[in-house]
Amino acid sequence: MADEVKKEAPANFKVTIDNITIEVTPGTTILNAARQIGGDVTPPAMCYYSKLQGSGGKCRTCLVEVAAGSAADPRPMPKLVASCRTNVMDGMVVKNITSEKVTDARNGVVEFLLINHPLDCPICDQAGECDLQDLSYEHGKEGTRYEFKRRTFEKEDIGPYIQLHMTRCILCYRCTYVADQLTDQRVHGILDRGDHAEISTYISKAIDNDFSGNMIDVCPVGALTDKTFRFKNRVWFTRPVDAHRDCPTCCGKVTLWQRGDEVLRVTARKDEWGEVQSYDGKPGWICNACRFDKKKTSDWVIEGPTAINRHSVISQGHYEGLQKPKETIAEIMGGRDPKLLMDIHSISDVNKVALSELPGPATSKTFENGK
Repeated sequence: MADEVKKEAPANFKVTIDNITIEVTPGTTILNAARQIGGDVTPPAMCYYSKLQGSGGKCRTCLVEVAAGSAADPRPMPKLVASCRTNVMDGMVVKNITSEKVTDARNGVVEFLLINHPLDCPICDQAGECDLQDLSYEHGKEGTRYEFKRRTFEKEDIGPYIQLHMTRCILCYRCTYVADQLTDQRVHGILDRGDHAEISTYISKAIDNDFSGNMIDVCPVGALTDKTFRFKNRVWFTRPVDAHRDCPTCCGKVTLWQRGDEVLRVTARKDEWGEVQSYDGKPGWICNACRFDKKKTSDWVIEGPTAINRHSVISQGHYEGLQKPKETIAEIMGGRDPKLLMDIHSISDVNKVALSELPGPATSKTFENGK
């Protein structure tokens, strides 16, 4: 075997992104190289999802400027490129937040994404954890220049667990990749072309496979939402905790969203980029049984509070180690508990309603006489 020539691993490439130089393996995209640096250096991504093959290259929010193509050919690329689809070269120099061209282009992309997007944030279940909200806050404008009627679609029922709002869809294709790569048979996809393109099923067929709920987790906007959680609470009023169970179908590692001791919804655990976490090199997708059927705390082994970015509205009141302010009302009111002074729940019976057990959205009738 001495005659065999050992193949040496290719040398790492040096790439400079916003004046920060790192070494990455050949074949790494600019976006993933920037993610190794982290922070504001990382371009936003609405369609790219590292756990889904073929994703990326559709939303154009991750555009960057390549000031130098490589050490061998230092000429700049003539146009902005999608960082999720462009591999790094040795000696490449990339500008993201340090480029005015990128900022201007990203502002324009966000304006296009919002042209047909409805102002549903006050009623949308995705509010508070919506990638498009964050993107529009950073790059959006106060008003719109669009003068024409916005695109709308008729409501379509695609099953008992998932609500489709096509008017909110930005056609990122993530949900179709989930169905293609996680299930044996996909029954939905992109129909029509151009301004008429929409996500739909074949002849209004219901989506009922065991992993269909993961379509909700990958959707960056409120186009696909959880019917069992619909209109029942706001995410910033809930407390996310990590939990697990022995599940024969999936990894069983989830995030429980609780209000008190009640589990309002169950989602897959996500990393800092909003993607499902990986375990033993495999994505931690969860099955529908864990997501929709296990809504009791006793069904799970609680591990502890979920780590949420402190800048997120979800983290309100959930900081670890946060000292609660001293309650002074009891001292002022002669030792009486402030809850006794302002407790209306004994009359309204609002705490006697188990929101997670409701078959549909909570309405005013839900709280009549505590029923």
